[in-house]
Amino acid sequence: MNSLLILSADAADYASLIDAAELPQLEIITATDARQGVVRVADCNIILGNPGMITKVLDHALRLEWVQSTWAGVEPLCAEDIRRDYLLTGVKDVFGPQMTEFVIAYLFGLERRVFTLLENQLKRHWQPLPYRHSREITVGFIGLGSIGRHIARKIRQLGLRVTGLSRSGTACDEVSEVYSYERIAEFLQEPDYLVMSLPETPQTKGFINANTLGMMKPSTVLINVGRGSTIVEDDLVEALKQGLIGGAVLDVFEQDPRDKESPLWALPNVFVTAHQAALSFPEDISAIFVENYRRFANGESLLHTIDFALGY
Repeated sequence: MNSLLILSADAADYASLIDAAELPQLEIITATDARQGVVRVADCNIILGNPGMITKVLDHALRLEWVQSTWAGVEPLCAEDIRRDYLLTGVKDVFGPQMTEFVIAYLFGLERRVFTLLENQLKRHWQPLPYRHSREITVGFIGLGSIGRHIARKIRQLGLRVTGLSRSGTACDEVSEVYSYERIAEFLQEPDYLVMSLPETPQTKGFINANTLGMMKPSTVLINVGRGSTIVEDDLVEALKQGLIGGAVLDVFEQDPRDKESPLWALPNVFVTAHQAALSFPEDISAIFVENYRRFANGESLLHTIDFALGY
């Protein structure tokens, strides 16, 4: 018999969905916070849940074999100072559509001057505003994993030019041109919008810094839906204040939630959102768990396994 601890604020929803799948030889236990989880995890060999909560119960999971994250980002579970003697699986091909909606909403909201139009409406000021045709816009992507490729494909279908940056520079169907890291200066000179969907790894921390910001066009708008640690925030603030880039749409930060003293809140060319470009809906994540459980029960390889050292 396998014993599953569901550790999530939405534990009841997950339990209902997984129970409906009628998985064999599975006992389901729920906890909505780490305190409950510590008490209930000892005999569980499987955990499904929020990585931040799971880190607090790992040492109490005496039979642990497998953890299924409900988040795309599993950084808390990949820290070097916590246990790694189990199989960790993540989430793929779920968040791409939501991230795409977010990026397109802000990209065209800015391009069509929606925020200015709203200000004009409130002032009862009639002012037609110019905008570019989509074929004149270049969108660059840093991070061509499943999420980045999904966003890029949809944006390209709208008629925009799409480029990408990857470690290898290997071509992919979703973008018109992929640059290797050796050509980063050439890559950064082109985009009108630069979309970041990088995971957090030792190699990606601080990827956007004073040096890379200085390579961008003064009109470039940076959109980050990946991880906050990939941007050196002090360098970004300075670049925005000096007009080295045109603006930023930030859904993630070095520290969530962003403290009220951060200058990012007040900069006129910055849009701050509360880490909500994509949410973990139980219906989506439980479907991945159900498929992986069937594989686990049959001794087969699981989907979306994570390399602890790489962080993805």
